[in-house]
Amino acid sequence: MFRFSVLIACFLVQYSSILMAQSAAKKFTLVIHGGAGVITRANLSSEREQEYHRALDSALRIGYAILEQGGTSMNAVEKVVNYLEDNPLFNAGIGAVYTADGTHELDAAIMDGKTLAAGAVAAVKRIKNPISLARLVMEKSEHVMLIGEGAEKFAQTQNITLVPNTLFDTPARKRALERIQQEEREQATKDSIKQDSIRKANLKKRSASDKHGTVGAVALDIHGNLAAATSTGGMTNKRFGRVGDAPIIGAGTYANNGSCAVSATGWGEYFIRTVVAHDVAALVEYKGLSVQSAGQEVINKVGKLGGDGGMIILDTKGNFSMPFNSEGMYRGVITQENKPTTAIFK
Repeated sequence: MFRFSVLIACFLVQYSSILMAQSAAKKFTLVIHGGAGVITRANLSSEREQEYHRALDSALRIGYAILEQGGTSMNAVEKVVNYLEDNPLFNAGIGAVYTADGTHELDAAIMDGKTLAAGAVAAVKRIKNPISLARLVMEKSEHVMLIGEGAEKFAQTQNITLVPNTLFDTPARKRALERIQQEEREQATKDSIKQDSIRKANLKKRSASDKHGTVGAVALDIHGNLAAATSTGGMTNKRFGRVGDAPIIGAGTYANNGSCAVSATGWGEYFIRTVVAHDVAALVEYKGLSVQSAGQEVINKVGKLGGDGGMIILDTKGNFSMPFNSEGMYRGVITQENKPTTAIFK
């Protein structure tokens, strides 16, 4: 009888260990953002606010369906960003802002936290889903970043159909470009000598409100691997082939199983100068900071220089943070518990 009891006890211990291991193995997390900027209740109607919440919720559910079935974090972030690129509410893909020439130039990057493999594209004009091309650069070429026409030629070798640049047109983005250019013409007439300094001042004033739509996702899958993806149309009225932080590995996008995954949004010039994504990961890996502390320290650094924006951060334990120093950031999170949460304001 004693021996039987011991056998039962051993079985229960083993069974409990198996259940705990299975439970731990099924842990996953997805965090997303749809951009940060001057988002106030005064300029965002309740109807529009609900549209954003519904879009973020839909994006989270797309990622959840992949991760819940044991899919990889790479697949999850790519498909989530695909959805956001196809949604005209956001400044990525369809709905991207206009350049000064009245066209659209798109940037994107993706990174695998397990292998540190990464792919990026910049200034592409005829790619419907830049994040998917970024992944092909990572998996099907020996390079990390391809730009402009070269990236599009590579896309054709991968059987990606090029689309007309007008596919990304939306009336709201067109009105934003026209308003900004009209302001510049008026100010240039008033004081042509100080035109350049005036333009720089206006750029700072409007930067957040006119480029708050960058999208991104970071994910942890049941295999314990991280991934990050970011896609953007950049800055309204941008000139000379300007590229922001989103496609630059370590600035707007970074993933490393040894630290965390990061996707940033905001005034790209400042995020490049402070190497935001890698700076957060370094604080986590080398200094042992939590993702919350690391993220806040870095966003404070951006703010001191005069930049604004935010980021989403996730580590391999499922800890996440969404710090930002702007008035709002479209964001959301979902875990294996299947309880999506979305937010816009602080």
